[in-house]
Amino acid sequence: MLGASGTGLVRALRAGTQVWLWGSRGRSLTLLHAARGLHAGDGRPSAGRGQLERRPSLPAAAIVNSAPRPLQPYLRLMRLDKPIGTWLLYLPCTWSIGLAAEPGCFPDWYMLSLFGTGAVLMRGAGCTINDMWDQDYDKKVTRTASRPIAAGDISTFQSFVFLGGQLTLALGVLLCLNYYSIALGAASLLLVITYPLMKRITYWPQLALGLTFNWGALLGWSAVKGSCDPSVCLPLYFSGIMWTLIYDTIYAHQDKRDDALIGLKSTALLFREDTKQWLSGFTVAMLGALSLVGVNIGQTVPYYTALAAVGAHLAHQIYTLDIHRPEDCWDKFTSNRTIGLIIFLGIVLGNLWKEKETDKTKKNIDNRVEN
Repeated sequence: MLGASGTGLVRALRAGTQVWLWGSRGRSLTLLHAARGLHAGDGRPSAGRGQLERRPSLPAAAIVNSAPRPLQPYLRLMRLDKPIGTWLLYLPCTWSIGLAAEPGCFPDWYMLSLFGTGAVLMRGAGCTINDMWDQDYDKKVTRTASRPIAAGDISTFQSFVFLGGQLTLALGVLLCLNYYSIALGAASLLLVITYPLMKRITYWPQLALGLTFNWGALLGWSAVKGSCDPSVCLPLYFSGIMWTLIYDTIYAHQDKRDDALIGLKSTALLFREDTKQWLSGFTVAMLGALSLVGVNIGQTVPYYTALAAVGAHLAHQIYTLDIHRPEDCWDKFTSNRTIGLIIFLGIVLGNLWKEKETDKTKKNIDNRVEN
């Protein structure tokens, strides 16, 4: 019930932002199976093949389809028609930026916009890197043979040049930050380049994805404050990694048969029937780390209410998960977008609540002085 309530809390926010970077779930089940791709299919740098490629956002897909024809292969290479991965990359940044706001204040909207732009660019760059690494695999798999590089719509050289353009623009965004954040952001590039290879050598590619995908939990705070506070940033980063292990393991179960056939690894293949126990452990770790963040930064009632809603949402998600039904895995996976928004909303409202507590404290002090 709490999970349903949490969904209701952000329904208006979701409706207002759906056109921007939002993945909808409007594609039919037939297309869901037809579009089974490798992890980068969502447009984010991937830990496993074809994940997040199921159902493109209808508004985003319409925008891509209406673009000039020569540009369309590049837009599909960036996965602009499938923006769900951008949200999963962007949301940990919003948490960090929100936590760094002064008590009683909204998050820095300039930073939120800047990081949103960076998320689109870095997600596109990571997708390009992944498709360059995996083009030989993609050509052999029906569901990925239509990707721009594999299909020959874009050559390897063209994709390399395009990657350079995306990284240059992303660098431009990074240079808008302070020197500490520039160095911190640059440090993530090695992870972005190498972690798509992890699915070839370890059953824990989702962990590598988590380390890469939640870098914004560190960068957002430093962009606002000028440096990282380990008591806040490290548990926040850890909670994001646990969150990635949850949603990406669920997603990996959609492609576990194909991954096993072509020799790729994932936590879905590692956990098998014990998946729910592992996901429950990751959930406890995630909520524990987020609670520690709240204690260390002095968060208030709305924040912990949001964590309770997230816990209920994840408990329902895991309890009802059918790892043998790809369409159910997809639905559970995409619902994590709601989780990220609930946490962000809890951070914002919790921070605004601090002003009320401060005002109350000041009044109590004034009354004592008068008496």
